[in-house]
Parts: sequence; structure tokens; C-alpha cells
Amino acid sequence: MNGAAADPGWGGGRTGDRAECVLCPNPSPMTLDGTNTWLLAEPGSDEVVVVDPGPLDETHLAHVLDRVTSTGRRVALTLLTHGHADHAESADRFAELTGAPVRAVGRGHDDLRAGESLRVGGLEVLVVPTPGHTSDSVSFVLPADNTLLTGDTILGRGTTVVAWPDGSLEAYLESLARIEALTRAGAVTTLSPGHGPFVADAAATVTFYLRHRAERLEQVRAAVAGGAQTACAVVEQVYADVPRSVWPAAELSVQAQLEYLREHR
Repeated sequence: MNGAAADPGWGGGRTGDRAECVLCPNPSPMTLDGTNTWLLAEPGSDEVVVVDPGPLDETHLAHVLDRVTSTGRRVALTLLTHGHADHAESADRFAELTGAPVRAVGRGHDDLRAGESLRVGGLEVLVVPTPGHTSDSVSFVLPADNTLLTGDTILGRGTTVVAWPDGSLEAYLESLARIEALTRAGAVTTLSPGHGPFVADAAATVTFYLRHRAERLEQVRAAVAGGAQTACAVVEQVYADVPRSVWPAAELSVQAQLEYLREHR
């Protein structure tokens, strides 16, 4: 669960030749340090791709635009990793401010295709569907930097929520397997998440996520076998190690796990 205390050392910044993070000032137990808004550009290009402009926070949007325009560049495209408000609420307003199109999956934006290669100002971005956290979750590979922008599919610290009923554990496990395949092929070596710090070892993090999900699933199975009859009762047993402030989110993940167990008896 993404409920660890905020890391005071993560304040955004550059993570490679092509990616810069502007941290939104919306920290919480669920958003960690805040939402990471990513600015992507090929070195020397004046065209920028913005990933997840964040909540409707005019100060943050102005800060993002200043980071772009102060270096003589412009926003050419906005991408959304998914439709949750802390990532996408400001998308329409940001489009008004920049004149740039917004592309995403679902919620009226069904225009990103699996495996699609986006090219902006010499920058290549590959579209990788990663549903599970939500049904519309998508990640983006920067092939030149071997990094994957993961949104909420994998975080920089802790683990994420399978936001049932829109989210699906089966889809989430398939997405983690898809990312694992990218790490094994060497196409992805680092992760640029939607919350928390840059991840230098993508392969180890994906392995941890897969192991963690398997362990949690077995814990849920045992809790049910031991008599837990509701998702809330399961949370009290299985998620006793996470802060109570994130128990409502944990209950969503438990609902997703119970659904998975019903379908895979």
C-alpha cells in the first residue's frame, strides 16, 4: 500500500537526459510526496510532452508551464497515465493554457493504442497498457533512456492500490508480468513513477511487487479460511502492518483479491 511517510529527499528534478519531474504540492498518505508531473523532451528540442499535469491546482500548473517556457520551449502534447483526479483533474484546464492535445485511455480519450510509438520533437514514447490499478491505466517507455513512466501501477516507494471495482487484480498481475518482460529484455531498466522517487532498479522492484501480491493473496485466502466474512474483517487481519489512514484503500484491494479468489477456485 502507498501509505509510507513522505521522503523529504524527493522533490522532483531531472532523472535523465529526457525526463524532469515537477512535484505537485499535494502530499497525503495516498499520494506520498505528491503527484509527479513529468516533462519529457529530446535534448535540444523545443517541444515538450507533459505526463500527468495533476490536480486542478493553478499554482502547480503555472510552475509546470514556467519550467517549460523559461527555457524557450512549448508543450506539444499532454499524456495521462489514468483518470484519477490527482493525475488528471487539470487536463482540460492545462489544454486551455497550452493549446496542446491531451491523449489517454478511456473517459472520452480512447485514442492511445497498445504499442503505439509517439514522436514529438525527436522524442520517442512507446505506449504500454498496464490496467489493474484502474481499467484505464497506461505506462510509457522512453526507449532512449530505458525508463518506464508507470503512473500508479508501480510507485517509487511502497505498493499501490487495486482500485476495485474499476481495478482488477487479474489485470494488474498481467500488467506486472508485462513490465517484468520489458525488464528482462533490457528495454526498461529504471522506473519514473507517478508518486515517490525515481526507481533505479526496475527489475528488482517488479520482482518485489509480484512477490508482495502473491504473499498478500495467500494472506487473504488464509483469513477467509479462518472465518473472516467481510473485506473489512480481512483488512483488520491482513493489513494490520499499514497505517489505518490507508485502510479504506486497502479494503478496495481486498475486494479485488476476493474477486480474484472467487474466479480462480
